[in-house]
This record gives sequence, structure tokens and C-alpha cells, in this order.
Amino acid sequence: MRNQLILAAAAVPDLKVADVEYNTNQIVRLIKENSACGLIVFPELSVTGYTCADLFGSGLLLEKAQDGMIRIAEATQEYSGLTVIIGVPIRFENNLYNCAAVISEGNVCAIIPKQYIPSYSEFYEGRWFSSGKGLTERSVRIHGKDIPFGTDILAEDPESGAVLGIEICEDLWVPDKPSTHMCLAGANIIANLSASDELIGKEEYRRRLVEQQSGSCYCAYVYASAGVDESSTDLVFSGHTLIGQCGTVLQEDIFPLCPSVSTGAIDLVRIMYDRRHQNTFGNADENMYRRVNVNIRAFRNGEASISEMADILKELPVVLSRNPFVPSDDRERRDRCRKIMRIQANGLATRIRATGIYNLLIGISGGLDSTLALLVCAEARSMVPEIRIIAYTMPNKGNTSGLTYKNARELMRLIADEVHEVPISESVQMHLKDIGHSPDYQGEGDSAYENAQARMRTYILMDAANMINGLVVGTGDLSELALGWCTYNGDHMSMYAVNASVPKTLVKYICRTYAQFCSSEELRRVIFAICDTPITPELTPSHEGKISQMTEEKIGKYDLNDFLLYYTLRYGFEPSRSAAYAMCAYPELERKEIIKAAERFYIRFFTQQFKRSCLPDGPKVGSVSLSPRGDWRMPSDASMRLWLDDLKDVMR
Repeated sequence: MRNQLILAAAAVPDLKVADVEYNTNQIVRLIKENSACGLIVFPELSVTGYTCADLFGSGLLLEKAQDGMIRIAEATQEYSGLTVIIGVPIRFENNLYNCAAVISEGNVCAIIPKQYIPSYSEFYEGRWFSSGKGLTERSVRIHGKDIPFGTDILAEDPESGAVLGIEICEDLWVPDKPSTHMCLAGANIIANLSASDELIGKEEYRRRLVEQQSGSCYCAYVYASAGVDESSTDLVFSGHTLIGQCGTVLQEDIFPLCPSVSTGAIDLVRIMYDRRHQNTFGNADENMYRRVNVNIRAFRNGEASISEMADILKELPVVLSRNPFVPSDDRERRDRCRKIMRIQANGLATRIRATGIYNLLIGISGGLDSTLALLVCAEARSMVPEIRIIAYTMPNKGNTSGLTYKNARELMRLIADEVHEVPISESVQMHLKDIGHSPDYQGEGDSAYENAQARMRTYILMDAANMINGLVVGTGDLSELALGWCTYNGDHMSMYAVNASVPKTLVKYICRTYAQFCSSEELRRVIFAICDTPITPELTPSHEGKISQMTEEKIGKYDLNDFLLYYTLRYGFEPSRSAAYAMCAYPELERKEIIKAAERFYIRFFTQQFKRSCLPDGPKVGSVSLSPRGDWRMPSDASMRLWLDDLKDVMR
């Protein structure tokens, strides 16, 4: 697969104001120490210091700064695949400009002047610098070489796919940000060389700016601000560094001991998928920019096998959650769970108001999914008081365990307005006899025996709903739909499917969160008991009244399946890339075991699409959904060959 992981750094060197030689040496030292990176961004005017003030009028300082830039460029000659951005004052024609110099493998490839020059409050840059806005198609001659100069320049590495645009400090703070136009013209990484003084509240505002701009532009954003060694005559600088990607901060530091380097792994595959997927993010302003070639290498190499990519991910500062649908922070997870249930309940309440049907029928098994669906019904009832919840448990003698039966009865008693128990043993056996099937389970693979139970339960619910003018609430979750682990025209069908966009790994947390905040100790106890029960459909004979059929023994662990589902749908990863990420997130698993799990996932995902093509309505709650009317439209008879072949190089 193509490796497009770029190790980027925001570096804040030791600095002495106006001591160009010292500053140049410090920059060269940090470049050497971080030469494994593909991109290093230094602060604004890092060669001289930002706070030189009227010293910027000194020809001596400007001449030495230019020499320092060339010496830094020469020092990078031995570092293949590295691009460095430094801040330097540059004289051009009759004016002085606050510039970013783009340096790669021994050359100054381009010089970009700052466009927006602040001259308000504590800033007085207009005293020394001119705006580069409108400077295009220019070049500046330095040490006998003509270097592209202007605000119309993007730096590109065709091999890694990195396209770099540059802003300088204030450029990020204005309404019409230059980086917006750069990204529309193809830039996928923005470097910002900054000198932002520290004030109360400014740290949070900077972070929001980086999050917002990287999110709206679907790009990576590398921000490096001047450090504490700048003059403190009137201001204090904090060395704030941020590396963001598509709305998320990957790495951040503030008030570090200098020198300081923050590194983050930029994933161009994710960035470019988001741009293709969000088709309102079109191409524009392409003709406004020149492109200069630089080298911004992918970490280690450009092509990688599954195993090699897994090793690269482990070496990089990449934080991979084993449960990407589930926030790791306790508070964030609780908030997410409560918001999801609110979306589910509001969706159901809206459907009820629209239909005028206030009787909600739901089948309760004592498992997680039906528990969550019942809790959603209860939340909807708090919004629409006319709602009546009619709950059914439909045990099958010999299959339903005592534990799930007890939990189902208790849960219904505490929440439902009406409780019904309809044993299905006799009706299922009669049905099996009518179609010529033995009333007994025939062992592994006897899907007629197993599915007859699920269909019988849906049959009962649908007819009961007709009898009392009711609406059947579906309980199946996103993970089951992805794997096809649902009975066609059985539990797969309902009149409104409240859990259809909720992955299995999140269902338990939503239920637990509800229990933590509910006022009933009895209800809390029952929900916790259900959360601790193994996941099972209970469609095969139990063993002495205990659960014998374990879902994850058949289809694999739900956490790994959900991991593969997330990266397949959210970022369009090919199977090999998803498997490599899984190897990093699940280091305790053998690599062949992960490949086997991935093969099983993709086989089921492709072959079970026909079940998803006729799903009932249900609310979307997160960034991933499989609704055939919304997020996922796929032919039911698509070939899976390309996807399975992609997994074959695991041990190469």
C-alpha cells in the first residue's frame, strides 16, 4: 500500500534577539536532531527573533539574516526528504517583508511574504514591514540565484502527495484566511510561522482557530509560535505549538523549556478521503498558485506491506483507540452517550408525532440492544407523554436462559406501561413441522431452526401492533447490520429502528451511562446486570438453563469488527490499511489472527449487503451509518475479490 504518513514537527529553538549566528546554529541543531521528519516548521522571524523592533532597520541585521538563511539551507543538503520552513526578514525592491523561507535538501525553494500586517494594540509591524498581499509571479535574487517570491506559491512533493501552503501569524486571524484559498487550490498541509504573545484566553482561542481551520479546510495545520526567549520588554511569548488535522489537535505544547519540538503524524490518506467524500469541497483558485517542488517524504518509505505499515504506525506518535467509536475520556464518553440517546429519542418522538401512533411495541430479550431500545422509548415518552410502551418477552423453552429471562422481566416491569409474555416454543415447533423440519436443533449451520425463532418474534410483534394500532420499535445495531448478524425479515425488520446507527461497542456504554444518571436503584441494578451478560442471540439450546451460544465465537470480537468497520466507512481505508492499523491498536493479537478477522469481516460485509438494502427508517447518530437512503449505497451483488486480494501480502 502507499504510505502517506508524514512526520511533522513544530520547533521552538533557543533564541537570542538579533543574534543571527546563535539563532542559525540553534535552528541547524534542531534540524539535525529531527532529520527523521518530513517537515519542520519554525516560528515567525526565527532567524533574527520577532522582537527586534527598530533593529529591523539595520542593513547589517538584514544582511546577516539572509546569510543565515543560506547557511541553514546548506545544512539541510544531507537530509533527504526533509523540508524546513524558517522565518526571515527579506528585502525586495523598496520594501522589507516578514517572510517564510521554504528550504529543502540544500535549496531555498521559495520565499513567501506575510500578507496581513498587524498594527493594532501591542502590535506595530507596519512600522517595519510591508504587506505581501498581491505580490505574485515574482522572484528575488539572493546569492546569485533567483528564488520564487510571492503569496502565490505552494510547495509540492509529488511522491508523498504532500502539498504545502504557508501562512504567517496574523494570516490565520483574519476572516478571509489565505490558507482557505491554498487548500481549495490543493494544499493539504498548512504551516503557520507565528509570534503570538500570551494573554489570558488567547491559548484557547488559538487552539480553536487551528481546530476550525484544519476542520473546514480538511487539512493538516502545523503551528509554531515564538518562544519565551523573545524580548519581554512589554510582552511574553509562550512557544505555543499545535499540530492539527481535520478538526482534531494531534499534538500541543505551551511554555515549554526551549528548545522544544512537538511532533505529529499527518495522515494524507485520511485528509484526501475527507475531501473526496465531502464533495462540496471543490477545486478553486488553482490558477492563482505556482507550485515549486520540494521533498516531504513519507515516514520510512513510500510503499509498505501490511506488516511494515503496522511497524511504522507503532514507531510514529500515532494514538490509535482500540474502540474508535468510544471516547476514551470518561466525561467525554458520558456526554457522547447522553447526546446519542437524545438524538435517538427525538427521532422516535418525531416519528410518533408524524404518524399519530402512540403505542410502541418492543421485544425484550434481556440483551443489550433491546435494553437500549427500551430506554430510548422511555426517553421519547418523557417528550411525548401520550406514548404507551408495550413490552413483550418471547422466551423459547430450552433456548432462553434463566439469566436473560429474569433480566428481561425485571426491565419491562420497571419501564413499560404494559408487559406481555408470549412463549414461542409451540408455535415455532408447529411451524418447523409444517415446513418439514425436525422440531429439534440439527446442530451447527441449522439456520432454519435458529431464524424461525427470530421471525416468529417479529411476526408476533407486527400482528400485535396491528391489533392495537401500534408501532414496532427495532432493536438491531450498526455492527449487526454491517456483519449481517440479523435474521432477514426477522429482527432485521421493524417500523422504526432506533439503534441502526449505534455500534455494538457503544451500546453498552450508553446503557451504563443511563443507569448512572437514573433515579431508580432497581433499574440501575438491572441495567448493570444486562451489561455484564455475554452477547448471545439464544437461538440454540441452552446448557442446563445457561447461555451456550456466544455471538463473538461465530463472528469474531465486536471490538475488532467495529474497528475495521470504522476505518472502512469513515476513511475509506483499503483492507490492508485497516488491518495494519488494527495490528497497531491490538498488539497482543497475532498478525495472522487480525488478517483472518479482516477476511471474515469483509466477506460478511459484502455478502450481507442485501439485508441493508431494505432497512427500515432510523436516526443517524454519528459519522458512520449504513442507511441505504443516506450514507451507504452499495450493490448487493458486488464482488469482494479486490478487497480480499488486498490482504494477501501480510507476511511479505
